[in-house]
Amino acid sequence: MNTIALEQNLQARAAVAGELQRTTAEFAARLLRHPFLVRCGDASVTMTELRSFLVQQGKYSNYFTRYLCALISQLDEGNDVLRLASNLAEELGYGADGQTPHSRIYADMLEDFGLRLDRQPTYPETQNLIDTMFMLCRQPGGLAGLGALCLGAEAIVPAMYARIIEGFRGLGVEPEALEFFRIHVDCDDDHAETMYEIITRRTSSSTSSRVTALHAGEIALNARLRFFDALTKEID
Repeated sequence: MNTIALEQNLQARAAVAGELQRTTAEFAARLLRHPFLVRCGDASVTMTELRSFLVQQGKYSNYFTRYLCALISQLDEGNDVLRLASNLAEELGYGADGQTPHSRIYADMLEDFGLRLDRQPTYPETQNLIDTMFMLCRQPGGLAGLGALCLGAEAIVPAMYARIIEGFRGLGVEPEALEFFRIHVDCDDDHAETMYEIITRRTSSSTSSRVTALHAGEIALNARLRFFDALTKEID
């Protein structure tokens, strides 16, 4: 690749990266405007509502490693598979750092709140979010899955969980009980960054591919908003 072509490629990637960051910011802002998360921020949310969130989020999160496996199965490039497989290993507790799996931390949190997923119903909107994520992650080529898991999930988690923490803290819950959420807000999580890089590389020379990823992210976000709609029904 000559110098001019290399410069053009770098510029294209920088433009795509900027668009992805702007889209993530827009998605996070839309999420935080949802009435349930607004209530978490203004201290009007109740413990009953937050407990319902813990249950429904737990039901969705129980499938996270399977969303990731579905996405990996659709990727063509071996290096992309290896990078996401590394993320999968971390989720399962087999990463180099040997940290406790996030699923175990979440299960411990549920136990501390006296909650069991198998004793609570799955809201239709929660099931729709699960089904939507699986549908997108199983799309051929992997771009839809990348858009859904990155833009519609992992990249907006810090903003969502920060607001959830506000809701619990407003009700006097100690920080130690919210360790799962704090990890996802405060600590470096390279899952979203890895997916950002793959999307950027794969879509910098293809507008249609970029649209696929962005559209999938929006579909996932809308399913998430419906998930929160179900929680606000508990208020009405």
